[in-house]
Amino acid sequence: MEIWITGIGLVSAAGEGRAAHLAALAASTPAPVDAESHAPFPLHPAPALELDRQIPKKGDQRQMEPWQRLGTYAAGLALDDAGARALVAEMDLIVAAGGGERDMALDESVLAALAALPPAEAALQLNALLAGGLRPTLFLAQLSNLLAGNISIVHGVTGASRTFMGEEQAGADAVRIAAARLAEGRGQAALVGGAFVAARWDLMVLYHSAGLLRQGGFAPVFARDEAPGAIPGTLGAFLVLETADSARARGARGLARVMGVACEQARRDQADGSAAAARRALDRLALPEGPLAVLSGATGGAVPTAAEREFLAGLARDVTLRAAGSRLGWGVEASFPASLALGALMLSEGVLPPSLEAAEAPFEAPPTDLLVTGFGAWRGEALAHLQAIPAEEQP
Repeated sequence: MEIWITGIGLVSAAGEGRAAHLAALAASTPAPVDAESHAPFPLHPAPALELDRQIPKKGDQRQMEPWQRLGTYAAGLALDDAGARALVAEMDLIVAAGGGERDMALDESVLAALAALPPAEAALQLNALLAGGLRPTLFLAQLSNLLAGNISIVHGVTGASRTFMGEEQAGADAVRIAAARLAEGRGQAALVGGAFVAARWDLMVLYHSAGLLRQGGFAPVFARDEAPGAIPGTLGAFLVLETADSARARGARGLARVMGVACEQARRDQADGSAAAARRALDRLALPEGPLAVLSGATGGAVPTAAEREFLAGLARDVTLRAAGSRLGWGVEASFPASLALGALMLSEGVLPPSLEAAEAPFEAPPTDLLVTGFGAWRGEALAHLQAIPAEEQP
């Protein structure tokens, strides 16, 4: 069964919604970069949002963490963009989410208390300090499936619900499973996506300890050899996927056709690594012959970006490349849905993003097929094939 993207809800440093991101795609500069607040780590900050537009109850806003508000807001944008509010009672909801936000004040107080104790006593006191400081409501706020719950409550999406965790792979698998369920006839529409807030010291410390972050100023993702690493970007990204029959029946225009989504995983320290895993995923897609347009999800980190370069070089065809991360940053769970949203805009509007670096050759013509890639910072390789929908097939 044919699957269309009929709505996108995208929030990033570039702004919110279609118009802001069409402008971002057409720009010759990246979305705004904040190099000061979390120096030495640059990031793409969150835009100012009028939360009341998508989350009208102040009580709902107060009980959510920032990333939950961002995701709920972006989900509402996607529903409105698709004109799909009438479908929410039976719409599937598939969310890619992290583990919530830490209580930094509590963490700092625990570390300060432990620093004053001998090592043997500190180990014994750690659990006691956490047990006395964590509140039940705070613990519940860490549950990733609360984003799905908030979307259900605020927007009334009450079909089958699933939540995935696991960095970039979570976002890719969420889209893959949503599309597969619809293609098998298990529903007519699905709301799928994720959310990530970049301006968080707890994540900066975590990702820096793994060597994942760039330090210094902005550079496009394939031009960071002197200082490899990701530049985090606040992203809320949701898609409305819908069967073509459902979209035509209600007169909804499709932005792009989802021809296939394939995911793989590999141990990157072995010979049969990430590029080979991506080639296995590619074998499950039916891409046309000839030159290929690619929207890359490369992070800018040394290992995954090198793996993507190896994969693209092995395609044995002319590739015209654009990097989503150079424009919006690295959004972890939200990265792959955000790339699909940008890809759908490119195909539906015939946008040819200008080059930001030498790796991005000029387009000769608007693409009709687009390969979207996602190479996770640690592991996880994902590909999606999007196709433009001709005017004669639109309702």
